Amino acid sequence: VQLQASGGGLVQAGGSLRLSCVASGRTIITYDMAWFRQAPGKEREFVARIRWSGGGTNYADSVKGRFTISRDNAKNTVYLQMNSLKPEDTAVYYCTADRPPYGSMYYAGSTYDYWGQGTLVTVSS
Repeated sequence: VQLQASGGGLVQAGGSLRLSCVASGRTIITYDMAWFRQAPGKEREFVARIRWSGGGTNYADSVKGRFTISRDNAKNTVYLQMNSLKPEDTAVYYCTADRPPYGSMYYAGSTYDYWGQGTLVTVSS
């Protein structure tokens, strides 16, 4: 699976952005999809996850209520709608995919084998 993320940019605090991640190579219908981010000088961290069925989502506490992950399997695409952005949301955002076994730690980057190249989100104060 190849993943291509886009939609990043510069936005003022309080603004919104929508990230997209298009998959190619195979259909993602059976894949869990997730977004991670890495801020300058910090470790990569989990942002959100959506199960392959689309029925289950998980969010980091820092983005809960502000970010929404969704997917369109017909378009082989996963989205991350980001509202009420804060300067601390500034990071490179990565989409990822895999078919982890039941009980896997969805918030751990090591759970996922397929990663996109990242898209930069910069939130100014």
